[in-house]
Amino acid sequence: MAQHLFRLDGRTAYVSGGRGHLGRAMVQTLCEAGAHVILNGRDDAALAAFEAELKQQKFSVSRAAFDVADVGAARAFFASLKRLDILVNNAVAMQVKSFANLSAEDFAATYASAVTAAFEAVRAALPALKAGVAAAGEASVINIASMYGQVSPDRRLYDDPAQQSPFHYGPAKAGLLQLTRHLAGELGAQNIRVNALVPGPFPAKAAPDFAQALAARTMLGRLGRAEEIAGPLLFLASPASSFVTGAALNVDGGWTAW
Repeated sequence: MAQHLFRLDGRTAYVSGGRGHLGRAMVQTLCEAGAHVILNGRDDAALAAFEAELKQQKFSVSRAAFDVADVGAARAFFASLKRLDILVNNAVAMQVKSFANLSAEDFAATYASAVTAAFEAVRAALPALKAGVAAAGEASVINIASMYGQVSPDRRLYDDPAQQSPFHYGPAKAGLLQLTRHLAGELGAQNIRVNALVPGPFPAKAAPDFAQALAARTMLGRLGRAEEIAGPLLFLASPASSFVTGAALNVDGGWTAW
């Protein structure tokens, strides 16, 4: 009986970074729940291939290729939408560099893609989100943060400290968590919910020894599988979480609870 709470039939969702490791799983679950999903990324050819793959599964999808850090492009895109029910800010630009090699420009680019881009997307999409509220009673914004916005990397896990989560990534994700709270307070009265999803260790690739060391750091003793981001995302996107806003939902196998 409660399954209808997780259905998204008739709703439109947008996912930035929709072709990435976790982005693909997010898109898949939103499609399976019945939403029309707009795929965002910078590589139009790659997006087109993913779009075709999803259409072969009879899902309703479209694509929008632009860089989320390009404020003009983002504003133009969101202004073109008549309705938006679910906005997932997932993209981030980051180059892994050591403490010694990071530049001010690296910090600026990562902050712009994670925090400023999320703010601009929400503000530009506000008329479309309000249309979603008018049609369905609510709209949902989900910002994809990281456990490294809450805790620092454990340097003991890395043979080469330069390979740990870099110094510009965690602070940007921490900023995104605080932006989530501010936006939730700003938009709650309009029935637009804003929450953060906080993934833990979901490496796309990891050497066996390193993977084992990461897994041992979680309470469940294993790494996350990409498809395990789907349930938490769907919860925040759907009416199942209709009284949840301003929250940060950790999906980290217990990493940050030790």
